[in-house]
Amino acid sequence: MKQQPAKKKRDLAAEAFAEGMRLLKTNPALAAVEFDVCRDEKCEYAPRDGLVAVDSHGELHVHPHRLAEPAAWAWALAHAVLHLGFGHVPAAKGPRIQPDRFELAARCVVVNRFLLGFPVGETPEHLPASYPDGDEERLAARWRRDGLPAVYERCGTAHDRPDQVLMPWYGWSQPPPDHQLAFATALTRTVSAAMDVAGGRRDSLTGERPPRRPWERALSWFITSYPLLGGIAAGIELVADAELARAHGIAIAAVNTEAAEIYVNPLRRFEDEEWRFILAHEMLHAALRHGDRCGTRDPYLFNIACDYVINGWLNEMQIGTMPDGLLHDPQLAGLSSEEVYDRIAGDLRRMRRLATLRGKGVGDILGGPLGSPRDYVDLDEFYRRGLARGLDLHQQQERGFLPGGLVEEIRALSHPPLPWDAQLARWFDEFVPSPQPVRSYARPSRRQSATPGIPRAGRYFPPEEIARCTFGVVLDTSGSMSRTLLGKALGAIASYAEARDVPAARVVFCDAAPHDAGYLPVTEIAQRVRVHGRGGTVLQPGIDLLHRADDFPAGAPVLVITDGWCDVLRVRREHAYLIPQGARLPFTARGPVFRVS
Repeated sequence: MKQQPAKKKRDLAAEAFAEGMRLLKTNPALAAVEFDVCRDEKCEYAPRDGLVAVDSHGELHVHPHRLAEPAAWAWALAHAVLHLGFGHVPAAKGPRIQPDRFELAARCVVVNRFLLGFPVGETPEHLPASYPDGDEERLAARWRRDGLPAVYERCGTAHDRPDQVLMPWYGWSQPPPDHQLAFATALTRTVSAAMDVAGGRRDSLTGERPPRRPWERALSWFITSYPLLGGIAAGIELVADAELARAHGIAIAAVNTEAAEIYVNPLRRFEDEEWRFILAHEMLHAALRHGDRCGTRDPYLFNIACDYVINGWLNEMQIGTMPDGLLHDPQLAGLSSEEVYDRIAGDLRRMRRLATLRGKGVGDILGGPLGSPRDYVDLDEFYRRGLARGLDLHQQQERGFLPGGLVEEIRALSHPPLPWDAQLARWFDEFVPSPQPVRSYARPSRRQSATPGIPRAGRYFPPEEIARCTFGVVLDTSGSMSRTLLGKALGAIASYAEARDVPAARVVFCDAAPHDAGYLPVTEIAQRVRVHGRGGTVLQPGIDLLHRADDFPAGAPVLVITDGWCDVLRVRREHAYLIPQGARLPFTARGPVFRVS
């Protein structure tokens, strides 16, 4: 009978050492330090009673038959690698002087103190729980003077032998390795990765960021499975930064329409269905331009009104699951955001305690991008086209029910409002008439000489007709007035007035007092106007000056150009206001308000 070959005996020492090495490599800072391992039982540096000794060539000496737990191996290997990283055994050419026992103990104390806050493996039980402060040189000098305490005498990994060996560098053609620089670089990367983990930008120190987080999966679902918001989702950028969310008080999410960014708090935990609801909520805020539609309303209360409407729509469309605590009232179903605002504006005290996705008392529609400044483009066309195209695809593919109010608002967005300059031109067409010529036989025609036998009426503009075709401009010239607004407004006025053959306009400058510039030719309004005062803003005296002026026609309209930081105005004739985009008048305007973008 053939004899069976004997089974190979397991090498428990090698298996424990390999597991300890694996535990060490899981630490990215220590794994970045290059070293070799010598497990030759004839090696003179390998400790018989201890675990590891390290030399200046970056080689760790280990006895192959030394048996220890993997966690103990991991700690001992980390101790030796830190000697390399701290520069305790630097590689250098020429003869080397071995450190004395005081310096050896001081270096081991510094390494062990570091490992208390940077744990790897399991700390041996015989080591102290705390260590004295100070660097290696100070500790070594103190112990040379006062004596080495017994508790710190065997803090290394080679038992009663030195665990640090200095050897001359024999790589003649190669420069000595800089283990200290490698460790410092790796430690910096590890600290940065730890900040990313704390900020929710990655899951672990060693693993890469997962391809899709819950909010990313929710955004991807809109792109692939929900065409109504798929176009918006494709152009929206998600910013998941815990520090940013904490600094700006974002409890769950917020949106900035100008930057096309949705800010989410990565520390909040929701199911995928809830993240779909949250992202759809913020995308509808952006796409329906709720920030721009606020007008003179209270921004926070209008944000609350829009939340009620959006959350009602999303519940009807069954998009995701609404997280607990969001605003929803079935009694407000079918109302627009403006109508809901009118209902809730009466109870300001209760409404101030309501919470949006950003938090209690603050709106989740941000007025500006978070983070470092950069250039942004106008996204009105992007949101309008994205929603209109998404609606067409949604209806063509019969993807489900859509509330009638949402469809009406999307259709309304397909016909955007006129820009401010076009609105101003319409106002000129309506209230500033062009001079109409009059024909009279009292004035011969210029073509009369060509046909002397045929009487022809001449064409001319009577003085009263020319005087009727004018308008007044009350111009805010206070210190808060923007020169950009002045340039745009005066340039638009001059171009429209010249196109309508208006010969001159009555201009009044106002700051702390009115300054009557009289009638100025329209071609000179934008070029030769000089700001007279830079004091406070008092516009009513300038308007009263035009009311009392005998040479200003009673039917001529008045255009008030201001930045909104003015007194309450009372204008008793046809008038309009020209203010910057985002500015608000401190009173209810009775005439049209054109907002310069």
